Amino acid sequence: MRTAAYVHIPFCEHICYYCDFNKVFLKNQPVDEYIEALLLEMERTMEAKPTDRLNTIYIGGGTPTALSAEQLQRLLTGMRKILPLAGIEEYTVEVNPDSLDDEKIAVLMEGGVNRLSLGVQSFDEGLLKEIGRTHSRQSIVSAVERSRKAGLTNLSLDLMFGLPTQTPGQFAATLAEALRLDVPHLSAYSLKIEEKTVFYNRQRKGGLQLPPEEDEVTMYEQLRCETARAGLLQYEISNFAKEGYESRHNLVYWNNEEYYGFGAGAHGYVDGVRHQNHGPLPKYLQAIRQKEAPVLVSHPVTRVERIEEELFMGLRKRDGINRSHFEEKYGRTLEAFFGRQIHDLVERGLLESTPERIALTEQGLLLGNEVFEQFIAVLDEDING
Repeated sequence: MRTAAYVHIPFCEHICYYCDFNKVFLKNQPVDEYIEALLLEMERTMEAKPTDRLNTIYIGGGTPTALSAEQLQRLLTGMRKILPLAGIEEYTVEVNPDSLDDEKIAVLMEGGVNRLSLGVQSFDEGLLKEIGRTHSRQSIVSAVERSRKAGLTNLSLDLMFGLPTQTPGQFAATLAEALRLDVPHLSAYSLKIEEKTVFYNRQRKGGLQLPPEEDEVTMYEQLRCETARAGLLQYEISNFAKEGYESRHNLVYWNNEEYYGFGAGAHGYVDGVRHQNHGPLPKYLQAIRQKEAPVLVSHPVTRVERIEEELFMGLRKRDGINRSHFEEKYGRTLEAFFGRQIHDLVERGLLESTPERIALTEQGLLLGNEVFEQFIAVLDEDING
């Protein structure tokens, strides 16, 4: 049963230099037509692949708050008419600090939104300009204060580290400012240089100065240490929360569960099939106009892939993978599939194994990708049997 939905808003008022998500400049775009197309996609999907309830919704982008208050209201009102939201537990919208005002906060809350994820990245004014962000330190503080004043207190801040020219001292200062705001959830990701970004082109030309790897490791250790001191529990490699404030929507992904994906470029996982929608707006809108599913590619997930994904995603969580749950789901024990890999990783101090679960160790957190690679292409040939 799908109990989660992701909704993509591809519009941005400014394109950040590191971003490779599906997005377009807001100016002169068919925003109103896109909202109507998005609602039509939801309506048709609910007719073809219905669900009794949704527990979580995540509206991301792009920049959802690049929409006007009126456009946001039209989207949220339409969603309430189409989707089964009576039992919604967590309803998150991504926001940019400088595009969130009192009117939009009121619209979001009226539409049922109960959680905001603020794209902060850094509190350092120089670094914000370096990565192409348009907000300021003060606009971050103001967005948090306005949200709380309106009664919207379930807030998350997104940070980045390993940014060009960034030092551990600069990251420590950003982290301290973020923690002083005392929000219940914090995410922090290291910069990855992706193709088709400004940073990728700069790197190819030798014009991008990234911090050394040891500094990036130091920043991650600062992150883990300071969040723990502030009472935020690390529940996933890059995510920290006060008890009870873990992102329920993201846990759907990490638990390898199914979810709807709506919008241009959105990914979904329904009835054992992963799909990606058309990214370019003209192709997405054309498919909706022609009453076609706006799907670019779809892929039935094999049993081998499901089990591998269970490992990759599950080990991102600090709780790791529950042994009995895995056996119930796949009919065999973890050791039946990965006995040698588990033994070797435990011996190397990267994995801990108990009768209840397997999980990354402290050292394993720093070498997560190396751990995940050990589980690729090692499954028995009869796994699909």
